[in-house]
Amino acid sequence: MKVKWLGHACFLITSRDGLRVVTDPYAVGGGINYSPIKETADVVVVSHDHGDHSNVSAVQGKPEVVKGSGKKTAKGIQFKGIATYHDDSQGKRGGANTVFRFDVDDTRLCHLGDLGHVLSPEQVTEVGAVDILFVPVGGFFTIDAPVASQVCDQLKPKIVIPMHFKTPKCAYPIAGVEDFLKGKKNVRKVGSSEVEFEREKLPAVTEIVLLQPAL
Repeated sequence: MKVKWLGHACFLITSRDGLRVVTDPYAVGGGINYSPIKETADVVVVSHDHGDHSNVSAVQGKPEVVKGSGKKTAKGIQFKGIATYHDDSQGKRGGANTVFRFDVDDTRLCHLGDLGHVLSPEQVTEVGAVDILFVPVGGFFTIDAPVASQVCDQLKPKIVIPMHFKTPKCAYPIAGVEDFLKGKKNVRKVGSSEVEFEREKLPAVTEIVLLQPAL
């Protein structure tokens, strides 16, 4: 499969058969200065209804939209939504957030959305084994670098892809990715927005893959 980081928490995941999934499409403005999304997709996954994660209308191609907790099937892919919170006070500040787990090309992906807390043992069990983890690391609105590291330790993915951090095109009062990368081994800085993964070639020891935003 191919994974392309469009910006913020928005990724385009393309299966070997050409099925396209977009996660958390953002709306431009309010600190989000990435270019408008113009991708076509078959499925759009939305972790919560904030404008920087739920701009479904930007995605072309009349995609099916997957939201909320529980099991749902779209375009032959089963999505499992795990109910979490946008903050560490059970949603009192930021509301609800849904973590999504789904399989593409026999590879298990987990997108944490705007997770705001360490996962409970029950949530870890609900998520289960993870091959590729998309994790917010910028803090302020979401978990910060230390807590993101804790969540990675909880889920033990083969690949970690940081997201939702400060870049030249994100003016939010959040941290850059450097705090999360500090002191970590097995960091691969791709230097582009897209990377390809094959299930059989995933590393035995967790690798952090840093992408550049496409937009």
